[in-house]
Formats: sequence, structure tokens, C-alpha cells
Amino acid sequence: MLGLSVGALGAPWFRPVMAATDPSAEVHGMSVFGDLKYPADFPHFDYVNPAAPKGGLFSLIPSVRAYNQSFFTFNSFNAYILKGEGAQGMDMTFVPLMTRAGDEPDAMYGLAAKSVQISADKLTYRFTMRPEAKFHDGSKLTAHDAAFSLTALKEKGHPLITQQLRDMVKAEAPDDATLIVSFAPKRARDVPLYVASLPIFSKGYYSTRPFDESTLDEPLGSGPYKVGKYEVNRFIEYERVKDWWAADLPVNRGSYNFDVVRYEFYRDRDVAFEGFTGRNYLFREEFTSRVWATRYDFPAVKDGRVKLETLPDQTPSGGQGWFINTRRDKFKDPRVREALIYAFDFEWTNKTIMYGAYARTVSPFQNSDMVASGPPSPEELKLLEPFRGQVPDEVFGEPFVPPVSDGSGQDRALLLKAQQLLNDAGLVAKDRKRLLPNGEVLTIEFLLDEPTFQPHHATFIKNLALLGIEASIRQVDPVQYRARVEAFDFDVTTERLSMSATPGDSLRPYFSSQAAATKGSYNLAGVANPAIDALIEKAIAADTRADLTIACRALDRVFRAARYWVPQWYRTTHPIAYWDEFSHPEKLPRYAQGVGAPDNWWFDAAKAAKIEQAK
Repeated sequence: MLGLSVGALGAPWFRPVMAATDPSAEVHGMSVFGDLKYPADFPHFDYVNPAAPKGGLFSLIPSVRAYNQSFFTFNSFNAYILKGEGAQGMDMTFVPLMTRAGDEPDAMYGLAAKSVQISADKLTYRFTMRPEAKFHDGSKLTAHDAAFSLTALKEKGHPLITQQLRDMVKAEAPDDATLIVSFAPKRARDVPLYVASLPIFSKGYYSTRPFDESTLDEPLGSGPYKVGKYEVNRFIEYERVKDWWAADLPVNRGSYNFDVVRYEFYRDRDVAFEGFTGRNYLFREEFTSRVWATRYDFPAVKDGRVKLETLPDQTPSGGQGWFINTRRDKFKDPRVREALIYAFDFEWTNKTIMYGAYARTVSPFQNSDMVASGPPSPEELKLLEPFRGQVPDEVFGEPFVPPVSDGSGQDRALLLKAQQLLNDAGLVAKDRKRLLPNGEVLTIEFLLDEPTFQPHHATFIKNLALLGIEASIRQVDPVQYRARVEAFDFDVTTERLSMSATPGDSLRPYFSSQAAATKGSYNLAGVANPAIDALIEKAIAADTRADLTIACRALDRVFRAARYWVPQWYRTTHPIAYWDEFSHPEKLPRYAQGVGAPDNWWFDAAKAAKIEQAK
């Protein structure tokens, strides 16, 4: 298993530039633990091509989503609230105070703000705004806009945003150039970084309209792109701002090179694949192993017009699985949940449906040094001991790992184990039906929003039937799916938790008791565990990366011991296909989302001309 770099436990893979010897000095960047790779006068990020040409079109289908976004549709340009289905790509129309470096775990450098001064107690951050910053209509972007934006997001933003801003006390602007952000004592370690990453909206624009409405009015932005042509539910284009005020800043050189970035929306993955073969869009990351193994043999691949690459993914993979809604009484007993784990035959599914392309997920911190293994270290035990008797004894031994089947699809030994677990939980079998203690049949509905995953459920559901469990699939449209998941109106659903290389306050939306009761949070399983809450706070308060890793490993043990999910699978590569009219940097940034596309790629006119000649 690949993990974080050797620097994950405190010895960075780059030579760090300390942010400042005086904590109250004005600095050009910030990171969780104070180390920065780039000095104040750096010309550009190392992983970009600063001479990349501008021009061309980059088109794709969505592969990630945040807040209220969907993979399959959109009906709103407000992507930062709970209402509506936000359009993919709206983040490109705004700028934040600072922006992340893709080759560092969490470092940020000045964008709308040119520098920041951090108080000795680290509770007050004074940002100095760039005087040249402006919105697309030419109006000046000031600290007043930034203060308005942070306040609006804290009060009216998506629940995931409001939760992560709970330790931000206030944002105020004494003048156009100065933004002062105050934080609560014992604030989460990464909250200032989160604050610095949020979009800045125009205070003037929102003086005549509500901030928290779902709308197709094009917002006034200040980023490298603005909304262009679009058709709701079908596509949206973003046009590059040719005179963008921030184009020549070090953090942006070599980036945002395409004249147009276009997102295409499909309701079905198979139809989306056909769209790619027909050149309806130009870039595709493949998430279905069957398709990658069997269908990339169409003429454009054979003659070289479509290029295939498998690029490494060295970031934490997070955890993908079937999350079991423990808010429902029938799933309260962890033995019932564990029985579901034993009923899923990963080895058969991987071999038969996924062409052996995946490894088994065991942890929400998969593909990182934060995955627990072996007995707890003395440092982990120190964190776990206060909860002895409150958490399963397993926590103090080897962490739970999903069983390995014989690959038959119906491993008798594992099904007998599942049967025993159900019996021990008081769920007796009668007339081949598994009965809950109240006499009702145990039923499970798997909630889906598209058909691709149906084959992965089939054998699982068949095995559940052998245990007397009546399981079924309910596929709904993307809008209804989002509404049901946000309201926790489901039995079991599939989701992938995406973890950063330096988790902190971002752990709360996934695992905290507060998130379990917050509509729209990522805590789908309803995790409400005092031990996990306490370990989240330990992770947030960690002073070193080593301490953070220890706290996350301890949290991992408790989460896995409670059987909140049926772990699925992950892979450590990005299989991508694209019509060969692009180029990308030789060395892709390790910590950047995806493969750096489209931000750091560029249009290659010579390649595009060859494709045109080959038509």
C-alpha cells in the first residue's frame, strides 16, 4: 500500500522555508505546521509550465462534487448553499484569499490577499488585500467583500461550510486593504486554511439579492473564468477572462490556459462513454474498470487520436463503501452491521466485475500513513485508554479488517459467520426470513442515483437473501437522490470519503456527533460516538504531523471497530483518456486533486492539427 511521503511523520520531502521566525510577522503564505516550500519571491510553482500557451477548448464530464453539486445535472449557479444543484466549475469564477500549492500537503500562498499577519496566540489573522484585485465588471475587490463573503457563508452557506466555520468568530474590514479574521480559543488547526480557501463574492452584487437563493443569475466573480454558454441539465461553458487581473501572479503562472472549459452532463455512464468516443467531450477519467478493460479499443484509440494514460494517485484515497444508516433502529446493533460485511464477497466482485483492478478498502484513511495496523503503539494507547470499557476491546488489539473470501461469490464459511452474528443479535430466522426483535422482517434498500453500480449489488443482495434479509435496489434521479441523502432518508448508500493529507476540522463533517444530526453533512452512517468526537479534537489539536498521524490512527481503530460501513474498494492510479490535442506537465503535482486537469494542462495546436487532418 502506498502511503504519504517520508515527510508524513515530520521529515518533509522538500527543504522547508519557515513562514517566519516571528509569529506576528507578515508572511506570504501559511500551512498547518508552518513550513513552506516556496519563498516570498518564487516565480511560479515547480510543477507548471510557465510558458504554456493560452487557447483552445477543454471539455469533460464531472468527476468530483462538492457541497450541492451533482455528477449528472445542474440547475443553479449558486454552488455554496444547500438549495438546488450547483453547476460544476463555479469555483473557477471566484478567487479566494489564498490558493493551495499542489506539491505540498496543505501550504497556501497569497492570491486576493498578498500576505497575512498571524497573532502570537494564532487567534487573529490580518490579511492584506492586493490593491489590483477586481471583479469582472472592473469594480474593486476589497476586504469588505471578503468580510461579507465569510460572514454570509458562515450564516447561510451549505451546512458543510457552516460547520467548518464554527471556530471562525468574525470577519471584519476596517478599511479596503485590511481583513481581520478572529477565531475561537482552541480553534481547529486547519480552520484558517479553510477560511483562506473560500470564494470571495461581491458585497455590492448581493446588496440587491439574497445570498442563499438557488438561481441562474450569473454571479459577479473575479476568477480566471466567467460563465459562458450553458443549457440547464446538459452543459455549461466557462470563458477565460483575457485581461484577468491575477494572471501573472506567481501562483497562477502556467495555469488556467484554456479559452473555454466545458462540462457535459449525462444521466448514464454508458451513454457518457459513447459521448466520449464520438468526441462530444475531450477528456475522461475512467472510474469503471470494466469499461477501461474492455471498451477502449475503438478506432480513435487504435489510430492514436485518443491517448490513454495511467497516472499515479499518491494522495489519500479516502474510504469508499456502503454506509449503513445507524439512525434506523434495525441497524443499531453492530453485529447486524458486521453480518452485512461478511455477506459481501469482494474477491468475487473484483475478479468477475472489476477485472481485478481494485484493492480492498479497510479504512477511511486508505492509501495514507494514517491507516491503523497491528496493535496500537504506546502513543495510540495513551489516547485510547480513557475509553476502555466504552469502546470494543478490539480497539486495543489488531484493527478490524474485512474478511477475505474464497472468491466463489458465496463463501459458505463467511455466510455461516454472518448467520451467527445475526442470531447473536436476536434476529431469528423463520420461514427463511430474518426477523427483527419486534417480529418484522429485516429489509434493506440500497439507494442509487445511476445504474452502473447495479452489478456490484447483485451478488451481495443474493447472499443477503440466503441470510433471510430482503434487500433491494432503489434507483432515483440525481435530484431526488441528493435530497434523500442530505435528509438521511435511506437504509444503505454508496459514498466515498475524500481525506486531505492533513485532516483536521474536515474530520467533523464525516465523523462527529454534531454532523450526525446536521442535514446535508457527510456523516451518512450517523456516527455519534463520544470516543470518536474526542479523538477528532485530539487530531485537530495536534502540534506536529506525527501527533496528527497518531490521533488519526486511533480514530481509525474506533471507527472500524464499530462497523459503520461495508468497505468497498480503491485504486492508486488515475486511468485517463483524452483526444490527443492537449499537453500536460511531465511531473504532476502530488497533492493536487485529480491529475491537474484542466488547471495545469494546455491546448497543443500542433497535436490538434494532426487530429483534424486525420478526419
